[in-house]
Amino acid sequence: METGSTSDSLNKTKTKNIGCMLPMIEPFKARRDHNPKELKSWAKKTGFVSNFSGETTSASASVSETFDSSGFDIGKDLDQRIEIDSVLGRTRRPGRGTEIEPDLGPGGHGIKRNERDGSGNGNTVRGGNWRRIEEEPIVEDNKVDDRRVGINGNGNVNIGSRNGNGNEVPNVRLVAATEPKKEEEKGERDVEIGVHSVGEESGHGGWRGPSELKCGLRDNPGFVSLIYYGLQHYLSLAGSLIFIPLVIVPAMGGTDKDTATVISTMLLVTGITTILHCYFGTRLPLIQGSSFVYLAPALVIMNAQEYRNLTEHKFTHIMRELQGAIIVASIFQSFLGFSGLMSILLRLISPVVVAPTVVAVGLAFFSYGFPQAGSCVEISIPQILLVLIFTLYLRGISIFGHRLFRIYAVPLSVMIIWAYAFFLTAGGAYDYKGCSPGIPSSNILTDACRKHAYTMSRCRTDVSTAWRTAAWVRIPYPLQWGVPIFHFWTSMIMIFVSLIASVESVGIYHSASLFVNSKPPTPGIVGRGIALEGLCSMLAGFWGSGTGSTTLTENVHTIKITSIASRRAVELGALFLIFFSFVGKAGAILASIPQALAASMLCFMWALVVGLGLSTLQYGQNASFRNITIVGVALFLGFSIPAYFQQYQPATILILPSYLLPYAAASNGPVQTGIKQLDFAINALMSLNMVVTLLVAFVLDNTVPGSRQERGVYLWSRAEDLAMDPSLHADYSLPRQVVRFFCWARCLGT
Repeated sequence: METGSTSDSLNKTKTKNIGCMLPMIEPFKARRDHNPKELKSWAKKTGFVSNFSGETTSASASVSETFDSSGFDIGKDLDQRIEIDSVLGRTRRPGRGTEIEPDLGPGGHGIKRNERDGSGNGNTVRGGNWRRIEEEPIVEDNKVDDRRVGINGNGNVNIGSRNGNGNEVPNVRLVAATEPKKEEEKGERDVEIGVHSVGEESGHGGWRGPSELKCGLRDNPGFVSLIYYGLQHYLSLAGSLIFIPLVIVPAMGGTDKDTATVISTMLLVTGITTILHCYFGTRLPLIQGSSFVYLAPALVIMNAQEYRNLTEHKFTHIMRELQGAIIVASIFQSFLGFSGLMSILLRLISPVVVAPTVVAVGLAFFSYGFPQAGSCVEISIPQILLVLIFTLYLRGISIFGHRLFRIYAVPLSVMIIWAYAFFLTAGGAYDYKGCSPGIPSSNILTDACRKHAYTMSRCRTDVSTAWRTAAWVRIPYPLQWGVPIFHFWTSMIMIFVSLIASVESVGIYHSASLFVNSKPPTPGIVGRGIALEGLCSMLAGFWGSGTGSTTLTENVHTIKITSIASRRAVELGALFLIFFSFVGKAGAILASIPQALAASMLCFMWALVVGLGLSTLQYGQNASFRNITIVGVALFLGFSIPAYFQQYQPATILILPSYLLPYAAASNGPVQTGIKQLDFAINALMSLNMVVTLLVAFVLDNTVPGSRQERGVYLWSRAEDLAMDPSLHADYSLPRQVVRFFCWARCLGT
């Protein structure tokens, strides 16, 4: 076998099968002056059997089992076991001599069949079906992980494997010799059968190979297309970007104008942080914004006992407290990424830890969801039904080549039900004799009007004063609410929450890399992304959005549905987001969404977070009793232990609404050490579902024995892959201008 033919075959297979996934590998050079013992050892390492060994390794066993189970009757032409001479490129059956041998004729591009010549040398092909074998270079590695056997429509047999680093090892193609007429009649469709031997680990933690993308990570489809794709990303994430302020601002005692201002601030921070992440973070097309991870701790802090009796400037005081806590937590998160500690944690974080943690984030708000939406069932139930119809029943309908109902399920359903609520309001459905919707329920004297005040405030579309009070142009600026307030107890809560946000982002980075047809990032790149998320949360703290900034889980779902992974589209959409944040009336319109409509929409959003969290388990063994037990115990204790802490709140039952009671346990919890701030921090953390779930899952997953395949441990690319794989370098490396700036700054420093 000549070196030239090996190189050509390698390049051909790279282009056809796995694109840019493999690093550049030096071809294997056959030697004639070989040592039998060395060949035997080499054959065992690569998973193939040499002619000097009478053993059959797992490679041949896997191939045999695959053929038998797949229904391909090729046993008449080949024996149940296929043995391959790893040096000479021959295949043989035990006791029958060499059946297919190298063809060193012109070009050396293959191995052809030797007809029976009657010489008795045993060089023959049974049945005359097999014409040649194309053998590719063999890469020595410590382990063979993923075995693949493919049989295409022409009867060709592809035998290959992938090692633990995702590199392809011997890929042998058996090409059936058929008549020309039959070859024309048969299709070119390839059928691949993935075989995983028991105890083996799949390469790259579940990498399935490239999928079809309309727009790749570094593609530039044109300015008009970029605008469309960019707005498409952010419209599909409208729930996360808009509805969080509709929950926290009224709970903090803010006015409608404050709600509009916080929404505008959130749009601005989301645009800035997304651009920063696309340039300096992991460089994946992921949107950074206010996450539901920060919502529960914000509700805990704003329901602290010392803030319940505040009447003057309650909103600004609580907002400054949240700003200080978010800034401290962001410093910790940045240190976690820049110091390299995140690379150590990556070894301990698996899908078995990420899945229940994300699920707990979504399930934590079940007490808020329908209890709030149920205040106006004529709006909330149609909203829930409509978004479910769009996402589940109409998801396959394509209009002008676009699946609009899957992509725009949230904004479309909100606009339709909002218009429906407007007609109900204009038609007098919520007009009660002698009752004015503009008067707060606390100032209503008659019992009849007090009974209807709650319904009017949550169902009517004209109760918000934001449109009348908001300015047309307003630029959100840092410290617009005042100087942040720093307290130990609030900072401790947010530090733990930032750790949960980092764990969630780790799973998002891995999933997003697969959807954009790239290898997973290296641990260093993951640490860089977490560090930049900390800096983005710091910006959110200074601007005062009420929550920290992290990678939005729903963005990965959007990439999967739309097949749009362009980094430039996300950046251009972020610029539009920044522009709309300067239009004060835009935030005012969004702030006037009825609360019942927002609550019903959040029921779907939180349910989607739960579903996306459970989907993370696909990277491990779902049927493993170990994993089932860990996830089940973590979720149960994650809700049962906080329920124990939340029962210590007898003084708040008559003060707070029922949906806020679970977040008021920190002030009266069972932990009493004598240090007031420490007591509040411990009680608050143990009353948060996601914190307890993370702790239980983390401890169990890293102490209960289990193989890497069973746990589904995330496999990240290696640092040297950046230099060996040009595509990986282009996907994750910093822009040239940024690298030049740092080099210039380093030169000045020396």
